[in-house]
Amino acid sequence: MTAQSAPPPSAEEQLRLPLERHGEAEAFVVSDSNADAAGVLARWPDGVGSVLSLYGPPGSGKSRLAAEWAERVGAMPLHGAEAALIDPLELEGRPVLLDRAPDADDESLFHLINLANAGGGALLLVSRDAPRSWTVALPDLRSRLDALRTVAVEAPDDVVLSVILRARFAERSIAPADEVIDYLVRRLDRSAESAATVVERLDALHRPVTRVLARQVLDEMQKPESVDDAD
Repeated sequence: MTAQSAPPPSAEEQLRLPLERHGEAEAFVVSDSNADAAGVLARWPDGVGSVLSLYGPPGSGKSRLAAEWAERVGAMPLHGAEAALIDPLELEGRPVLLDRAPDADDESLFHLINLANAGGGALLLVSRDAPRSWTVALPDLRSRLDALRTVAVEAPDDVVLSVILRARFAERSIAPADEVIDYLVRRLDRSAESAATVVERLDALHRPVTRVLARQVLDEMQKPESVDDAD
């Protein structure tokens, strides 16, 4: 008997890549910086519109919110330029999550919006900036983006930044005192990237993480980069 070869993977199987995560054990914390967006996604699709734009700065938690929404509604996740690699008919009548939405080409984005508006589906667009600021060439796409319903996630506030710091420390089996966390929260830039950087630098010193050590590391991070004098 001739062994049958396995069927080729579907387009969805080829494209279904893992979304950005902050760790499976890390609970998403709702605070003033993300409460509006969390509330909208908890209820959406809600009959108000089939396309929704979720935007915010890097490290604000928007991809985490979007991933939880996709799991809840069974949405197909796509990332940017991947939108051009899938047959729109495969998406008909189902929710779709398009992360890094501005990276999609105009035609693919236009078709995804039209498909969602045709009924039965939903399209969540995730980006750093609001759709009105995206650079597009198609006039019809421009008008659709300008009319989209949007919801913003702000930069992490003290509550969220504190949770991020504790999670990054926990990943390295470090449990600093509350006063260290409070000190870092008051002085760090409002971003998950800054939190990850300071934790990495503190860990690299292989010393107990104290407020004094935290101050030393922050002082080093805030020094301007030296520039060699030109002759």
